[in-house]
Amino acid sequence: MKWLALPLLALTLAACSSAPKKSSPPPSSSSSETGRRTHPVAPTQATAAGCTQKYSPAQEDLSKRGDYKAGGLYAPHIPDTTPDHIPDVDCIAEPLVTNEPPSAIGNRSPYSVLGKKYEVMQRVDGYVEQGTASYYGNKFHGRRTSNQEVYDMYAFTAAHKTLPLPSFARVTNLDNGKSVVVRVNDRGPFHEGRVIDLSYAAAVKLGITQRGTGNVEVRALTSADRENVLASAPAPVKTTVATGKPMAVQNRPPASAPVASAPVPREVARAVPPAIARPTLAPAPSDGDVQLQVASFASRENADRALARLSAAGIARASLSDVASNGRTLWRLRVNAADQAAATELAGRIAGLGFGQPQLVRE
Repeated sequence: MKWLALPLLALTLAACSSAPKKSSPPPSSSSSETGRRTHPVAPTQATAAGCTQKYSPAQEDLSKRGDYKAGGLYAPHIPDTTPDHIPDVDCIAEPLVTNEPPSAIGNRSPYSVLGKKYEVMQRVDGYVEQGTASYYGNKFHGRRTSNQEVYDMYAFTAAHKTLPLPSFARVTNLDNGKSVVVRVNDRGPFHEGRVIDLSYAAAVKLGITQRGTGNVEVRALTSADRENVLASAPAPVKTTVATGKPMAVQNRPPASAPVASAPVPREVARAVPPAIARPTLAPAPSDGDVQLQVASFASRENADRALARLSAAGIARASLSDVASNGRTLWRLRVNAADQAAATELAGRIAGLGFGQPQLVRE
């Protein structure tokens, strides 16, 4: 949880906890009040049948307000810890993907944390990125997030540096194929090399709590993806996690202005997700070659590896091209097809290789 805006006082946070040990949450101060969330609770998908555990929404812990330095870290002297209780993640419903309006707070763009500037995306469709995920727990449970909701470590939520608040994403552990849909309602992680900060429950669902971090793919979702989300969600798998492991460093920030219009690149490096259903492509115009946009990469090395994978799979009409975006170069991987039927067949093969659903384009 990152920051908190109060009348006449903007509370911005960037959390940092260095390999904390597991311990029970500190008891709330007897003088601290607690209050129910004042924001609407996001709709959720159904939980697994036979669940007996119920998880009530977290309440705000007023003792966790403040204690931050603007543009810096929230309570850096307090380590984060994992809870004693390991949730039954099969009894926690994933959020239902909807097109929610942007939060009035938490979408300022650009914004700066620890001297680095970030721009919030205007659109999320097509956004896919791979990298390291971390998670956060007791230290932030009950504290306000960047869009003024209450961080609940027993809900499937996440923090991201540039996705708009709120938004939705499917996060997939590339090491074991487990995935979870999360609602992004916070900013972070501001640790070099990290792409997303997960709630404790989401980390348990993905099986990354023992290591503290995980190698993941983050794929943004919109309401148009809802049917695919439901169809591709894996069957519930009971997850057991040993407690007592240290958590990774998490950093979190300021955000207290209305949504700005500054765009950022939506195409970034793609990773290999679990098996994806054969895509259905919308009809393309009838003139000219049909092209499938497979992915865009910030790294030429990653782009070359992806091109080699397509070539090894017998997809010969794949090529790379460079495009300038916001002052940097992205490498775009595309495949040419002779017609609509060939494009649909190729799209199925490409999705089967784990690249996700290609986009149909014409130039």
